[in-house]
Amino acid sequence: MCDRFAHYLDVHSDLHFPHRHSFYHLVYFTRGSGHHSIDFVKFPVKPGTIYFMAPGQVHTWMFKGDTDGYIINFSEEFLGKVPAGASFTDRFPFFSGNATEQSLVIPLKARAIIEQIFENILAEDGSGYNDKYDMIRAASVQLFIHVKRNSASAGKIAITQYSPVITNFKTLIETHYKEKKLTKDYASLLFITPNHLNALSRQVVGRSAGELIRERILLEAKRLLVNAEQNINEIASELNFADNSYFSKFFKKYTGTSPEIFRNKSHQ
Repeated sequence: MCDRFAHYLDVHSDLHFPHRHSFYHLVYFTRGSGHHSIDFVKFPVKPGTIYFMAPGQVHTWMFKGDTDGYIINFSEEFLGKVPAGASFTDRFPFFSGNATEQSLVIPLKARAIIEQIFENILAEDGSGYNDKYDMIRAASVQLFIHVKRNSASAGKIAITQYSPVITNFKTLIETHYKEKKLTKDYASLLFITPNHLNALSRQVVGRSAGELIRERILLEAKRLLVNAEQNINEIASELNFADNSYFSKFFKKYTGTSPEIFRNKSHQ
């Protein structure tokens, strides 16, 4: 789905509270101010800014004045039909699920090209051609490449690409963080010692392996807490904590606040 952002806001005027998507989501701003957040990291809204979100991330925004631009929502299946395959998103850091890499400012000289691609996608989406989605996929690939080339990180290679062990470690965390919470569990899966994994993690990302594991658990806890479908006991159970008390102590130790207070503040 592609739309002009002002129209999307008119249709979805209730989207002020934190919410999560089951699909990929990107917005490019041509006008507006205020802020938006991805997984509780806040970013300013201004013309020329584009942000990306992966499925499962939590998002909210607060705009000031008239806001416009373009929005695209698409599924895993949609990108899976790109010739490069489902791993295509791995080439772009803004699909990593790491909020700090997902909000980018496009240089002024490149904005006309970016905006023309959005216009092409809008036009194709409104056409009656049977192969319009193939054209939209092709234009989306162009868009991603232009954004990567013109972002502040253009020309840089993610440091984790130099460390297959840390890349695999992060993938394992994403798969097992609910049931495996200790560094030794992941070191065993990687066939290295916990000390080696910790040293490598500090060298590559500047944080210990244990910190990366805890950060992922806490992020999921926050994502679940901002949605009211589950109570605290159910969230503790989903994250495989022995009981609500242990989960609450863990959450407060590393965030400085209780799960209940965090949930109440996020809904204010």
